[in-house]
Amino acid sequence: MSDALRSRCRLCGGTIGERHDDAWYCTRCGWRLGDAPDPDIPPPRIDVVYYLRYRDRVKIGTSATPRRRLAAIMHDELLAFESGDRALEQQRHREFAELREGGEWFTLTGVLAAHIDAVRERIGDPWAAYDRWLGDAFRRRSS
Repeated sequence: MSDALRSRCRLCGGTIGERHDDAWYCTRCGWRLGDAPDPDIPPPRIDVVYYLRYRDRVKIGTSATPRRRLAAIMHDELLAFESGDRALEQQRHREFAELREGGEWFTLTGVLAAHIDAVRERIGDPWAAYDRWLGDAFRRRSS
């Protein structure tokens, strides 16, 4: 059963959690409440392919620092993230090449819109998915 946490998650800032085995865990990223990542160890690298809408176009790009990267790009809406690096980004560029308007910008229509909808349905909110991937990577590293 989910409930409000008594403090924000130290990993993702989430506010909803679930109790398991006498401990609270953030439902957003899965991090144990009260635990803090070691500040002396750099955070794990999480590469994402992002889909940004600006008017009727979509930028398909990649970043290991999506908060910083997206803050630097003019856009109307973050549509989706996929877990992946340049190889996946280049695959998506080839896949939607007929919709390319220039650079990494594509016309938001048909097959691309359907792909983004499928990604969004699979992962849900992009930032929540990113936080889950980050939590998973921290846990893998500490086990």
